[in-house]
Amino acid sequence: MTITIRFLQAGDSLEALTALLHQAYASLAAQGWNFTAVDQSVAVTRERVALGQAFVAEHEGRLVGTVTVSPPKPAESRYLRDPVPDCYTQPGTAILAQLAVHPELRGQRLGERLMDAAETWATENGYARVALDTALPAEHLQRRYARRGYQRVGEVQWQGKTYASVLMVKALDTKVTA
Repeated sequence: MTITIRFLQAGDSLEALTALLHQAYASLAAQGWNFTAVDQSVAVTRERVALGQAFVAEHEGRLVGTVTVSPPKPAESRYLRDPVPDCYTQPGTAILAQLAVHPELRGQRLGERLMDAAETWATENGYARVALDTALPAEHLQRRYARRGYQRVGEVQWQGKTYASVLMVKALDTKVTA
């Protein structure tokens, strides 16, 4: 099976990307966790991918995975209507969001490939760290990120969410070899 990971392009359907997010996050919604991607509108998808660099995974012309990596937020700003946690405002910190893999393609390391692409992009663009958040009760996701080198740095309660979130940060290897 050939799956290509590439930058999101202007001609890509944000409707299809939003539908992919809904499908990928449905199992989390079934557990009572209302992640933003569970039911976000196309307008919210557009806003989130415009904040940084979005990657998509494509198989036979269909979007089957995605991740977005963006620069740090300005201090005293808002992120999805909430005050921004300190780890998201630190210079040199990229923020990873909207990691999604279509349910039919889980278990094939596609999520890892998408995270590799985002982390590589962040390194190549001079970021020293990548930060993310995930649901506190989603221990399987926390373990997944910890295996990749992410460390827990705090918690946040996003407005309107049914769960607290864990904030995690990973230092990137910024050594450049000649």
